[in-house]
Amino acid sequence: MLESIVRNAPVFLLVAVRCFALIMTLPLLSSRNIPRIAKVALAGYMAFIVFPQVSLSSGAYADYSKYITSEGSFNLDYIMLLLGEGMIGIIIGFYISIIFAAFSTAGQFFSFQMGFSASEVYDSMNQVENPLMGQYFNYIAMLVFLQNNWFQKLFLGGLVTSFKSLNAFSIVNHNEELAKFMLGGLTTLFKDALIIALPIMGTLLIINIVFGVMTKAAPQMNLMSEGFAVLIITSFLLILSLLPVLINFFNSSFTEGFKQLQLLFIKMGGGGIT
Repeated sequence: MLESIVRNAPVFLLVAVRCFALIMTLPLLSSRNIPRIAKVALAGYMAFIVFPQVSLSSGAYADYSKYITSEGSFNLDYIMLLLGEGMIGIIIGFYISIIFAAFSTAGQFFSFQMGFSASEVYDSMNQVENPLMGQYFNYIAMLVFLQNNWFQKLFLGGLVTSFKSLNAFSIVNHNEELAKFMLGGLTTLFKDALIIALPIMGTLLIINIVFGVMTKAAPQMNLMSEGFAVLIITSFLLILSLLPVLINFFNSSFTEGFKQLQLLFIKMGGGGIT
């Protein structure tokens, strides 16, 4: 196996670049808390597993045969192939990040109404400041992602299948489908975020209206001091009661996201996630 890797080092490097680009953009694994050497080692291990299934004589990598000789030498066009392989890994990882961003965005939508507008924490997964409730939904989504084996499905299904159906030329030849795919992902982000946040936002809006009417009816009462406590308690009770439904929605979001990723593979290369 090692002799085959050394003999076909340019092909192995192409595989490793796609794996490394995916790791660098995937939620949790892209965190700065994970050492860079660990990411490189994981990318190398993934490439070691995938490499036996890649061949210049058949499959998506057959288009690379004219740029890589049987002796392992290559020309300057090989650098563009490396960039294309890295772009494929970035697209897959970025789309998974878009799915997680929907949960974080949902927390941002109602944090201000809840009274937590100033409570922001550092999101180690995305390296940004995130409202407390957005971070809370992020952690729940990550637990759902791990509990339902979506990581295994991503690596064993999505990544391995992408090597069978996609290559650097797929991005160039299907740039219109790729643009629609990414724009559709952003649209789905806000749609899912609104679906998650609307029950809480609607309830808090009704509470604010009631407090406004009560303040007008009895100006001598200081309802502001009690209002924040009521909003916070009500929000937590709503989240607690809706948590089973939210977990099911998170799981269905991952299912739909992987389905869209499969459709992209089919349109661009003729294969899907197995």
